[in-house]
Amino acid sequence: VGPLTSHLGMSGNLRLVELGLPAAKHEHVDIELESGLMLRYTDPRRFGAMLWSLDPLNHELLLRLGPEPLTDLFDGERLFQLSRGRSMAVKPFIMDNAVVVGVGNIYATEALFAAGIDPRREAGGISRARYLKLATEIKRVLAAAIEQGGTTLRDFIGGDGQPGYFQQELFVYGRGGQPCKVCGTELREVKLGQRASVYCPRCQR
Repeated sequence: VGPLTSHLGMSGNLRLVELGLPAAKHEHVDIELESGLMLRYTDPRRFGAMLWSLDPLNHELLLRLGPEPLTDLFDGERLFQLSRGRSMAVKPFIMDNAVVVGVGNIYATEALFAAGIDPRREAGGISRARYLKLATEIKRVLAAAIEQGGTTLRDFIGGDGQPGYFQQELFVYGRGGQPCKVCGTELREVKLGQRASVYCPRCQR
């Protein structure tokens, strides 16, 4: 049949369960393993997918994707080069899957704060040096989130069935109107690319 490609959407998960365990609501696919366990796919919002493909790396849904952020294929030089001439704000630019995959709203917000970059700035107007810093912070923020099992804001759980704890370290995401943890300035919230974005008007420029 070919390899299976699975996309978890926003809140889906894969976990190992005992063979024959009845499926609950939102548990859509069971794959029986030779070990006697089942790999169970759960997708409450139905944003995910499971696709069989003989050539998964050349599937039409994957061909235009940028590199994974924690690989050497992603760096500040890539951000700098792809941003030239781009008038869109830097936050939706780094959330564009054609630029780099996996940098969602939470981690883009946190990385921009850590790099001291205002999320509203035009992507094409940011210097190479600042993109080098931003790429470093994207990698750091994502690695820290992975270490802590992700960010559980509503219904996310990790592969071990446990919630993620990275939200306890968030500096700006979801904190609009609260004081900046670094300088005490009131954090502001704006809409960028239809997504809420919180930033510090003093720490980020």
